[in-house]
Amino acid sequence: MSDGRIDTAAWRVSPGRGARAAIRAGKTVRVAIVHDWLVTYAGAERVLEQIVACFPDADLFALVDFLEDRSFIRGKPVKTTFIQKLPRARTKYRAYLPLMPFAIEQFDLSAYDVVISSSIAVAKGVLTGPDQVHISYVHSPIRAAWDLQHPHLNESRRKSGLKSAFARLVLHYLRTWDIPTVNSVDSFVANSTSTARRIWKAYQRDAAVIFPPVDVEGFALHTEKDDFYLAASRLVPEQKLDLIVDAFAKMPGRRLVVIGDGPELRKVRAKATPNVELMGDQRFPVLLDRMRRAKAFVFAAHEDFGSSVVEAQACGTPVIAFGKGGALETVRDLSDARPSGIVFGEQTVEAIMAAVEDFAAHAQCFTPADCRANAERFSAALFRTRFFAHVRARVPALRDSTLPPVGTPLADAAAASKSTLGS
Repeated sequence: MSDGRIDTAAWRVSPGRGARAAIRAGKTVRVAIVHDWLVTYAGAERVLEQIVACFPDADLFALVDFLEDRSFIRGKPVKTTFIQKLPRARTKYRAYLPLMPFAIEQFDLSAYDVVISSSIAVAKGVLTGPDQVHISYVHSPIRAAWDLQHPHLNESRRKSGLKSAFARLVLHYLRTWDIPTVNSVDSFVANSTSTARRIWKAYQRDAAVIFPPVDVEGFALHTEKDDFYLAASRLVPEQKLDLIVDAFAKMPGRRLVVIGDGPELRKVRAKATPNVELMGDQRFPVLLDRMRRAKAFVFAAHEDFGSSVVEAQACGTPVIAFGKGGALETVRDLSDARPSGIVFGEQTVEAIMAAVEDFAAHAQCFTPADCRANAERFSAALFRTRFFAHVRARVPALRDSTLPPVGTPLADAAAASKSTLGS
């Protein structure tokens, strides 16, 4: 196992003052990276992949690790917690949410100089000392515990009853635990301005915004478009695929292709009309082909970022998206000189229908080249440059360091083999 050391023999800087003086030039800097759970390759794991690329000798920690394809973490071993060995943890790890605050605090990171947490839920709650620098990339404050508690309870059908009462008690406990953990974080990084606002609302802390990495190079520009719209995501309630299908069912002259599988499949299939094609789960080449050829990509979810929206634009495909959260930062609407899509204001069938009609009326305003140019603002290379610079500026011993080269065979294989539907 790597000892997480970064050789700083060439990094000669004047020592800082106070706590940061402990990490000085000429000293070997040890880096730990903490992620909530490793069970799949989705949006948060794409960020983790690039953080590992920035600090390839770092040691990895996670509550559980059930990865089969380990290429995106370069085959690194992962230190896990007792939750790893609990019954059915592989598939029901989220059921152990009440235990996760305690579990994350059991990691002994005292030997590390820099701790980088990639936090979906509790990773930022690791214990760090005054001579350590803790930088937390927050994908979201614990979604179900803060401003999204009530939508979460509604979608999980726990609005009332004993299960609802228990869930509310657990979420209250998580909020109570979550607040003090903020004090151990030296610097917050958010994946969007929307998330930064949520961080301020929950924690009263500012956060730098560094957009997540998107593999724009893997989604090549295609200028010829066919006469269909595309919706692609996991078929779960929060993705609102049923609203999109409902909308197109009322527009029989417009064809919709849906790619994805999940617990909402039966519900979506019941709403589908002859102009709606349900393709189910597909491998990446099929998804890429439809994304490149679609007239527009339709997205009705409220996401903090939303990688698939950027991937569609990287193909030169404009987007029709719900205008809240990350879409407001990743889609340039008709008010821009070089628009890349349309945003709509409500998650309703009527709003989606109106947006599709608006898109059709202004189709000449969108060009594949403009969509591609907008997507390039979110490349993985740009993420690495910005994130490494953010860490380097906060660790004196790293200030003369350079970003390590990337493009290892393992990393390239990971990028080539992954679908986008887990984001």
